[in-house]
Amino acid sequence: MFFPYHFDRVAEVALRPMGVRPDRDGVRIDDDRLVATFGFLSASTELSNIAEASVTGPYSWVKAVGPRLSFADRGLTFGTTSDRGACVHFHRPIPAVVGLWKHPGLTLTVAEPEALVDALAAVMAGEES
Repeated sequence: MFFPYHFDRVAEVALRPMGVRPDRDGVRIDDDRLVATFGFLSASTELSNIAEASVTGPYSWVKAVGPRLSFADRGLTFGTTSDRGACVHFHRPIPAVVGLWKHPGLTLTVAEPEALVDALAAVMAGEES
């Protein structure tokens, strides 16, 4: 399954120098992994490492757009809009992508955050998606 990001117009232009492209970046779920690409960056984990996922937002544009590290909880954001996204929390933090610390969570501003959350809920419940 592939979940593309939702880009607002300004973010699409601003993120282009970082290699972020609407036609190729987003979130993929395969048989055993979640993989999020964001231009030159990527984050991945085993599906069994996902503890919970929820729809969040809206966010402050300045704090949400781009690759962001939360200094409060070390969570990572791959942000393309301030509207809303899916926040995924892990049982074990994933390796550092931005900064020096492992990330206990990942916020992804996909076009259909409810669909991503539902797909992850099905995986966590042991259902096939």
